[in-house]
Amino acid sequence: MKFVLLGAPGAGKGSQAAVMADYYKIPHISTGDVFRAHLKAGTEIGVLAKSYMDKGLLVPDDVVDKIVEQRLAESDCVRGFILDGYPRTIPQAEALSTVTDLDYVVDIVVANDIVIKRISGRRMCMCGATYNTNSYNSPLCEKCGKQLYQREDDKKETVLKRLEVYEKNTAPLIEYYQEKGLLIQIDGGESVEKTFENLQKALATK
Repeated sequence: MKFVLLGAPGAGKGSQAAVMADYYKIPHISTGDVFRAHLKAGTEIGVLAKSYMDKGLLVPDDVVDKIVEQRLAESDCVRGFILDGYPRTIPQAEALSTVTDLDYVVDIVVANDIVIKRISGRRMCMCGATYNTNSYNSPLCEKCGKQLYQREDDKKETVLKRLEVYEKNTAPLIEYYQEKGLLIQIDGGESVEKTFENLQKALATK
């Protein structure tokens, strides 16, 4: 099964992808994680990607296209994959179509006010743990005790910019994939479990 997940930042693509990856036994490929891995390794492309991400802007297509193409060529993608965060523009979608075919494009729909609350409340720890102030009040990590921090691209002003960029560049993908008969839209305002249940029902009728 080859999936692409669409949805505004904070729609729950990452959480849903984790459930799907476990269920279908295929890799969850997040371009954000790929870029952060490059940054951690100190690569030139990682530093470049961060300069865009911190401002809520999209990383240039040619850079992203190449990284995704290389990732999809790895052996764990033979049975399928879940792409989260790519494609984000029509040109990226066209580039992807030259590399692989897709089975489904899932658009997770969530109201902007919920998105802003979710993302601006997110806190990270250097150990990799993630929390949200909407459900976790301590400034310290429960796992290692270190101070939690807020990523630059999770701050409210950046979130608003990210939503603007999404509406301008990524939302047209909905029409693009709808015309190809690949699109499935589900409500992402509910729990992760309920959203996955809605997805399963949608896939059964596709």
